[in-house]
Amino acid sequence: MKKIAIINGPNLNLLGVREPEVYGRCTMDDVLTELHCKFPDVEIDYFQSNIEGELIDQVQKVGFEADGIVINAGGYSHTSVALHDALQSVPCQAIEVHISNIFSREEYRHHSLLSSACRGLVCGLGTDGYHLAIMAIINSTGKH
Repeated sequence: MKKIAIINGPNLNLLGVREPEVYGRCTMDDVLTELHCKFPDVEIDYFQSNIEGELIDQVQKVGFEADGIVINAGGYSHTSVALHDALQSVPCQAIEVHISNIFSREEYRHHSLLSSACRGLVCGLGTDGYHLAIMAIINSTGKH
């Protein structure tokens, strides 16, 4: 059985409520319910924090035991060298997810510091990005 950790960063606890015109109306509970149904043979662990250090701690905790990390670090994607370094430091692969298309938004969102530490990036496809990232991990043979 594959083990995949989903790690969400700041403000994603407000998914479904915060800016629904950008992020949609699905809550993360809705997304997780759907993922558990679509991937019954995958152990999916979920963690969310608004605190950068807690996200780093979680990457370090699961990065040595999980088959993959699906990470949506929210605003920290554009600012956190430390989160990049944590992803780089663990043996499991990571797929970066953004619900909105970061390249069609404000200029400062166009660059992610995490992308070079990740095997791939899914953005702009709404919460389906989590599904696609899990599929990529399931079908993968390694970190990069």
